[in-house]
Amino acid sequence: MSDDLPAPDQAPGAPHPRETARLIGQDAAQAAFLDAYTSGRLHHGWLLTGPRGVGKATLAWRIARFLLATPPDQDDGLFGAPPAPTTLDIDPDHPVAHRMLSGGEPGLATITRSANDQGRMRDQIVVDDVRKLNRFFGLSATDGGRRVVIVDAADEMNTSAANALLKMLEEPPARTTLLLISHQPSRLLPTIRSRCRTLRLSPLAPADMAAALDQAGAPVPDNPDHLAALAAGSVGEALRLLNLDGLRIYAELTGILDSLPRLDRARALKLAEAAAQRGAADRFDLLLTLVGVALSRLARTGATGQPPAPEAAAGEAAMLARLSPTAEKGRAWAETATLITARSRHGQAVNLDPTALVLDTVFKMQETAAG
Repeated sequence: MSDDLPAPDQAPGAPHPRETARLIGQDAAQAAFLDAYTSGRLHHGWLLTGPRGVGKATLAWRIARFLLATPPDQDDGLFGAPPAPTTLDIDPDHPVAHRMLSGGEPGLATITRSANDQGRMRDQIVVDDVRKLNRFFGLSATDGGRRVVIVDAADEMNTSAANALLKMLEEPPARTTLLLISHQPSRLLPTIRSRCRTLRLSPLAPADMAAALDQAGAPVPDNPDHLAALAAGSVGEALRLLNLDGLRIYAELTGILDSLPRLDRARALKLAEAAAQRGAADRFDLLLTLVGVALSRLARTGATGQPPAPEAAAGEAAMLARLSPTAEKGRAWAETATLITARSRHGQAVNLDPTALVLDTVFKMQETAAG
């Protein structure tokens, strides 16, 4: 893969999951896998699910490192059976750890989106990406014959790729463990889901979020409560917000909403033009995400009778309470969210001018506020 292309299995601004020293806040998922291993119930297929950015890929790499570095069960021998492992931790000086860090571990294969013939990153995992495993499985096994495959993310497989992987799940090679990372398991074939054991990872609590951001070397925001509210327990989303100035963008969006129903047109136009600047595609995508967050928080305010805590921007709570004071208004905002999401997806699919798309979104929110 070209060095100019972003790694499809690495969040921008974050270490690659293979480089992440600790998995924070997911003790239950780690314990569930270790229990299956030590009790002799190691399934050949595992589906790691949960929101983006909560540590699924880090857990997959930890499991792979553990399986490849832990000798297969042996006879009791002269001194009896070795004690069962109590952690997935592997010494960073272990040869397997070194090989995985350098990308040279022969017992591990990773399946991600690849570049097409024009050198551009595909938006799907294609069947040729999965068929590479045939050669991997054909190689002679090392260190007792254990192999591990990480698919990141399984949601991104097209139909042909999914069917090819399904055959491997139906007839898995001996001593092989497949780890499928999934942000939206409902998008997977039911037959794939049924052939895997699920490990669910949860959003991180604030203290765990802070520890994970510190481990990633992220800067400390001026108002961590605002970041926690917007990231919703996802370290990956928190890093995206920090790297793309998402807290300032949401604060500006909050200010525009606070001007409704009259609308500060100059402010709205400035936000729309910023989204259309050359090289601003990532910020544009983030802006659309934050619009969805704002609409969701408006709908929740009306439904529950109070703004969600903590605030995601200064003055947000008062704005939410004013624009969504009743359950009926909350339903109106929820309907607006559905409509805007559909319009945004269509607009991006047909390459609609980002300025026009943002302004159309703002005008729809103005209409809802005035209604």
